[in-house]
Amino acid sequence: MALYALLDFDTLQKYNISIKDFCKNAKGLKAKILQYRDKNSTFEEKLKRIKEIRKYWKKILIVNDTVELLPFADGIHIGQEDLQNLCEKFNVNKYEMIEILKNTKKIVGLSTHNKEEILKANKLPLNYIGLGAYRPTLTKETSNILGEKIIKLIKYSYHPVAVIGGVKIYDKIPSKFKVVGSDICELTSIQSKKKRIFKRK
Repeated sequence: MALYALLDFDTLQKYNISIKDFCKNAKGLKAKILQYRDKNSTFEEKLKRIKEIRKYWKKILIVNDTVELLPFADGIHIGQEDLQNLCEKFNVNKYEMIEILKNTKKIVGLSTHNKEEILKANKLPLNYIGLGAYRPTLTKETSNILGEKIIKLIKYSYHPVAVIGGVKIYDKIPSKFKVVGSDICELTSIQSKKKRIFKRK
């Protein structure tokens, strides 16, 4: 089980954490993948930040939803609604849309929330699925909390599974990846406070 770090920009702002410090701690925790999620910034702001992330993160970088940022990343993670919107925009079916994204030699991940969505995802040429939410999380509104049921659902997937939503650094979950964001921010925030206290002494 590998760590998949979620750099949610709104959460970084909440904890007053720099992109540099987040990436440093993600590397220290031996994360294999980093996803950049930013729901509220302009495209120009997102582009500036993803270029900054690239300075500090040399491993796999995934962008959340924003297809226009794909040339600057190694892959994209999309939600169910986002995939449907892309299909309508380009007038293709879901299989064809995933193939279009993958033809750029990029990684494609898709969010799933239940058995039905997992079985449909099995028919798509994805690199992995995100499955959750495992627990409630402050970074995203969700009414679908799977809890321990997630362990049974993982077994239905033909693709590697990244468990998402309220996941903790030290959770033991039988999946390929666990997606952790807030825990890394909290750890980074604690370290920053300790440094400030030490400097005052």
